[in-house]
Amino acid sequence: MANITIDDKEYDLDKLTDATKAQLTSMRLADAEIQRLNIQLAIAQTARNAYALAVRKDLEEIDKK
Repeated sequence: MANITIDDKEYDLDKLTDATKAQLTSMRLADAEIQRLNIQLAIAQTARNAYALAVRKDLEEIDKK
């Protein structure tokens, strides 16, 4: 007997309807996609910071001339 806890209440997975099981599967997939997108966002933010640093360095060189 496998259980799942939702809102601090435990449910027997075998007693859930097929529709509820499908919704739980979709929710898990959505959670995985959110996690993947958060990783992609962190990568993009890191790249943006590197570009901003490069621009600042270029502008410092221009200001020296």
